[in-house]
Amino acid sequence: MRSTFKKMALAAVLGASVSGYAFAQESVEVLHWWTSGGEAAAVGVLKEDLQKQGVSWQDMPVAGGGGEAATTALKARVASGNPPTAAQLLGMAVNEWSEEGLLGDLTPVATKEGWDKVVPGAIKAFAVHDGKWEAVPVNIHRPNWLWINAKVFKDNGLQPPTNWDEFNTVAEKLKAKGIVALAHGGQPWQDTTIFDDVVLGLGGPDFYRKAILQLDETALGSDTMVKVFDQMRKIRGFVDPNFSGRDWNLATGMVLKGEAAMQLMGDWAKGEIVKAGLKPGVDILCVTAPGTEGSFLFNTDFFAMFPVGKDKVDAQNKLATSVMSPSFQEAFNLVKGSIPARTDVSGTKFDACGQKSMADLKTAEAAGTLLGSLAHGHAEPSGIQRAMFDVVTQHFNSDMSSKDAVAALIKSVNAAK
Repeated sequence: MRSTFKKMALAAVLGASVSGYAFAQESVEVLHWWTSGGEAAAVGVLKEDLQKQGVSWQDMPVAGGGGEAATTALKARVASGNPPTAAQLLGMAVNEWSEEGLLGDLTPVATKEGWDKVVPGAIKAFAVHDGKWEAVPVNIHRPNWLWINAKVFKDNGLQPPTNWDEFNTVAEKLKAKGIVALAHGGQPWQDTTIFDDVVLGLGGPDFYRKAILQLDETALGSDTMVKVFDQMRKIRGFVDPNFSGRDWNLATGMVLKGEAAMQLMGDWAKGEIVKAGLKPGVDILCVTAPGTEGSFLFNTDFFAMFPVGKDKVDAQNKLATSVMSPSFQEAFNLVKGSIPARTDVSGTKFDACGQKSMADLKTAEAAGTLLGSLAHGHAEPSGIQRAMFDVVTQHFNSDMSSKDAVAALIKSVNAAK
């Protein structure tokens, strides 16, 4: 998505913007990948809010939890001169589209409504480019959660693990009893979700920052990174044989049904918990991933706005206003499992897991341990992210040694730069 694509896309978008003026209507078309039960329910909150304002919602869902299929679809739409009104993007993807000059300008709306005052700096850094607001943050997700079936743990006399040694001990006890210790879906982004947790849990926030955010070669090639891959190999032994290709929500379902004891997954899993009629923090326990207490990995879903015809600007602005309204931020995130992207929304209606997340966010922001997730598009550009995905997944699904994995990681990162 560089120079040639940019020229084609700009010409097509501008042409579509002019020709579309004759077909005025209050509607928005939104491309997203929220297709699981809990996610679809969350989308419904936004859809209903807009319909109350007389804006019809044209849904363009593209299945796939990591958003890769949605990204492919979006590129095709923009290149053909038919961009959606808005598209769900993760942070680094917003940066990449912005660098191409292909995003619309929401600054007038943002200024009028005071977004600068209520959005955390780490989140705003992805939404604002050259002083212009080009995307709207919908939520703040925390990927470094460990979800635990409370009954399975109680029945087996187990306590939630607080570090990776304790995790291994618990998992071994479960495995010895024939219980699947960890529900997992063998997809690159899910493998790297665990990898993120292990890097942070074993190395701490400073090591995560150097290795993942700064790609410091000394950190990438360190003994600590070897230990990270050693732990990944142990985790591979705690998942069931049928994990390959499994969608994340199906893995979550295993924990909800008691078919597995734990899952390392972001708080979007909470949407599935609520939809199943279970109570987060009670039926399904939420604890920070082993060793990561005090740090907050984050990813935020943004709605990036694309240049549209003059007839659709009003509807696009209404979409942006609705997304950032405190009432929507509360209602949407209560359903989605995430927490609001605004710091001025009360947490009184949120469950124990949500309230802990909101409190931990403030603590981490003050301590400098609010860190973008590699697995979820807030650490590295897509090319480097995919290169790291490939090594993590190759190691997880083979007998590659930890030292060979570290060497491959360095080589892949350097080749992708």
